[in-house]
Amino acid sequence: MDHTSLNYLTALAAFTGVVHTAMGPDHYVPFIAMARVGRWSFSKMLVITVLCGLGHVLGSVALGLVGLTLGLMVGGLEAIEAARGGVAAWLLLGFGLAYTAWGIRHALRKRPHSHLHGHADGTVHRHSHAHVDDHSHVHAGNKDRSSLTPWALFVVFVFGPCEVLIPQLMYPVAHHNWWGLFVVVAVFAIATVGTMVAAVTVGYKALDKVAVPHLERYSHAVAGLAISACGVAIKFGI
Repeated sequence: MDHTSLNYLTALAAFTGVVHTAMGPDHYVPFIAMARVGRWSFSKMLVITVLCGLGHVLGSVALGLVGLTLGLMVGGLEAIEAARGGVAAWLLLGFGLAYTAWGIRHALRKRPHSHLHGHADGTVHRHSHAHVDDHSHVHAGNKDRSSLTPWALFVVFVFGPCEVLIPQLMYPVAHHNWWGLFVVVAVFAIATVGTMVAAVTVGYKALDKVAVPHLERYSHAVAGLAISACGVAIKFGI
């Protein structure tokens, strides 16, 4: 494997890393949605995005190397990647639907309602409140759900396939060029994770300027639907 071949392969890795990420909303919509409704800081969102992106790439690299070691051809590896894609799609869809159901319950509990209060002096006034509000107690279940969300996304992304990477691993492995393999994987990872970071940054900043107070209590349900839509898009190739 000569220097020119490695240059071409590296350029291809960079191009496919950017394109396959930009064309897949599942690479950035879940992070934007969960950062918004979970009130993640910008830095927390970026850290979670980077870790999930690395898990996404390295999971495919590990599977590809094992397959190549066992002598599987590209077609066989891509079939395995497709199966992984199906698992990832169902996981993302299931997570999204579960979060949507919780979001609807949360919105119903947060619906304002009134009570009449009477005082000893005969004064009667109406008091409005919601069961989920700023003065509500933070329950352990809410903390657990919040802390589990990044792990759920990480698992989904580890299962998520990078089919476009598999053929690019074949050439350096066939020539026993381990430095070339490292360069291709590193460039693809940087391109993929970099595009994810750019996309979530744009989305995060854009949504930060949008305020719809009347729909705010439905934000969790909307985020769940957005994640579910990503799962459907992966599963049915939309």
